[in-house]
Amino acid sequence: MGIRERKERERERRRQQIMVAAKRVFTEKGFSKATMEDIAKEAELSPGTLYLYFKNKDELYASLSLRILQYLLIRLEHINVETDIDALARLQALKEAMYDVYEFDPLILINMFHLQSSETLKNLSDDLLSEIEKLSRESLKAMAKIFEEGMNEGVFIEKPPIAVADIIWSLFSGVVLWETSKNLINDDKNYLRETLETAFDIFSRGIRK
Repeated sequence: MGIRERKERERERRRQQIMVAAKRVFTEKGFSKATMEDIAKEAELSPGTLYLYFKNKDELYASLSLRILQYLLIRLEHINVETDIDALARLQALKEAMYDVYEFDPLILINMFHLQSSETLKNLSDDLLSEIEKLSRESLKAMAKIFEEGMNEGVFIEKPPIAVADIIWSLFSGVVLWETSKNLINDDKNYLRETLETAFDIFSRGIRK
């Protein structure tokens, strides 16, 4: 391994160290109360070192969303390569994939939903914003393919596949955010799974021919 490769590997290791520390701090304090100094202390680094890797707290916060988007895309691509299942089975697999994405990292997923509808995106570097947009676009296209295949099979009604993908993603994010807000008032039981099951059942009935 050459010097350049070692430096790149060390830089990526340090970057991951910062992101792990940031997640712990955001989990404990929330985004608004957390500071770069808190994260630096958790990562056992100087605040100045953090700014070599992330230009501000918003960028660090947004970078945590990349893992969620990468995992989502992997799950969706896996559904699309399954050739021995029908349209309704793919829709069921989509529901399971979305719930698994939630369980993969609930906090970061919820933060990502808030991020997508906030002014924070304007504070990100061009490279990070481009990566988020690319992963989001590829995920929606992969979802759209699931619905397009169902339309080609004559199972789903004919509607623009990408619009249907937008709708199912909006449904998912809405259910997650609403159930999360309810848990802040009463955390005796989490009804996300049951609500998502009901939402997908209604959606699947509506999209069938």
